[in-house]
Amino acid sequence: MPRYEYRCRTCGDTFELSRPMAESAAPAACPAGHDDTVKLLSTVAVGGSASAPAPQAGGGGGGCCGGGCCG
Repeated sequence: MPRYEYRCRTCGDTFELSRPMAESAAPAACPAGHDDTVKLLSTVAVGGSASAPAPQAGGGGGGCCGGGCCG
């Protein structure tokens, strides 16, 4: 289940809730009982390794550079 981060406008506390995506926009009371909260935007961290080859210095032909295609 996704976790969402909220901040209480009354006390300034930041807290997280696990809830279904369908309820992500529903109001959330802070642990101190205040109802004036706002959902924070969170960044998503994704781990793993990329399988695409790294770009090579010196061009190597093909691809686009500076908006034009190189030959």
